[in-house]
Amino acid sequence: MTTPQPVLSLSHVSKSFPGVRALHDVSFTLYPGQVTALIGENGAGKSTIVKILTGIYVPDEGEIVGAGKVQHFASPRDSWAAGIAAIHQETVMFDELSVAENIFMGHMPGGRFIDWRETKSRARELLSRIEADFDADAPLKTLSVAQKHMVEITRALSHDASVIIMDEPTAALSRHEIDELFRIVAQLKAEGRSIIFISHKFDEIFRLSDRWVCLRDGEKVGEGLTSDVTEPELVRLMVGRPIDQVFPKRDIPIGRTVLEVKGLTNATEFADISFSLRKGEILGLYGLVGAGRSEAMQCVFGMSQPTRGSVAMEGVALSIREPIDAIHAGISYVPEDRQDQGAFLPLGIRENITMASLAGHVRNFLLSPLSERMATRALGGRLSVKAAHWEQALGELSGGNQQKVVIAKWLATKPKIIILDEPTKGIDVGSKAAVHDFIGELAEEGLAVILVSSELPEIMGLSDRVIVMHEGRIAAQFERGKGTGAAAWSAEAIVAAATGGPMQEHAA
Repeated sequence: MTTPQPVLSLSHVSKSFPGVRALHDVSFTLYPGQVTALIGENGAGKSTIVKILTGIYVPDEGEIVGAGKVQHFASPRDSWAAGIAAIHQETVMFDELSVAENIFMGHMPGGRFIDWRETKSRARELLSRIEADFDADAPLKTLSVAQKHMVEITRALSHDASVIIMDEPTAALSRHEIDELFRIVAQLKAEGRSIIFISHKFDEIFRLSDRWVCLRDGEKVGEGLTSDVTEPELVRLMVGRPIDQVFPKRDIPIGRTVLEVKGLTNATEFADISFSLRKGEILGLYGLVGAGRSEAMQCVFGMSQPTRGSVAMEGVALSIREPIDAIHAGISYVPEDRQDQGAFLPLGIRENITMASLAGHVRNFLLSPLSERMATRALGGRLSVKAAHWEQALGELSGGNQQKVVIAKWLATKPKIIILDEPTKGIDVGSKAAVHDFIGELAEEGLAVILVSSELPEIMGLSDRVIVMHEGRIAAQFERGKGTGAAAWSAEAIVAAATGGPMQEHAA
């Protein structure tokens, strides 16, 4: 059997950012009529590859070869012109426009004077090809997430894309909608299109893909035919290194129970979340995108209300209606989205650090600048925030230093419990190490820490226990150094539980 001519090849591609090597010497080839699964942990380099292929990033080294020549994508328009289209987990379209307008945005029939009859006619023809159950005139905002994905696929077909990238397309879909998406993918394969499929769900990878490419820490660590590999082998490739050597764990005595959550449920996001948390403990909360981890923790902090369930602090039931109730009870929450939810970038470092604890700086009914400055120096110095001065605008700092300031803000409230949601997301290696070390210090000082993270090495390296969530529920719990078989503390068992794999039922 002869190997088909490649549709597109990446050859020795590398990409770095200040303090971060995102990709190093990555090569792989896409073939017509095949689905290539691009797998790896969060931070492995998958998103960087997508951005290079779609013209958002330009590689530092290496080349992209397509149609028999080296391709240079200086912008997304160049990538689009070369026949590459991307369908993201969160659709990037125009809600107020019609389906037809979204399909042909940027290349409307008729050119300068739009031929609306031709636009709608061609849109209906394309929708018919994938058996879509909605009309070209429908406003995009009236469609479901699955239907919006279909519009993006139709948009790719309108431009005759030869490579279609699907980045976590099933995260927000029901089982029926996933089946419908897979039907369309099979149709695209039959038409000879090449598909890059990015997913954390192994059942989908094995059901859909022909080939796989695995990334770890920005490097390709393996590739091959999906029929020739097993799930445990892929998990080992994704994880790859001894966790205890990367994150030396502090030996901290665990104290009394400080928090008990029982049956916490939100009808649309998570159900029956129950766990306890002890003084000096780091409790890891792991799961894939859409598992409900952040939503559950935001509920504990009062950012949303449960439909049922209870939260108790040191044996006393709490009524948390809004975040201020949680703060008064001694709970703080460092959000994943620090720029939109955790900080005010135009304001200075001092203003950001003292924002959640202003009442503690009031002297004789007036806010004391001296008290604020002393607290800022103490907390900023403790976290080694690097800045020109404490009045410097937070937006002028690096991502890692911004994150340190956000953590300092919540430590200023003197909490008993701190929830850290993706605390090292988007920060450089050096800042990650500093945050990891500081999390250990917090636990050593007696704080109870909940660590929400998509990075398995971070979760396993820092946590005393790990709760794994899958599709809004607790799938399994693991305790460091305990358990046997599928319930043992291991990267393979944790990933399997997070992906709904066969080890889930035994570990729960």
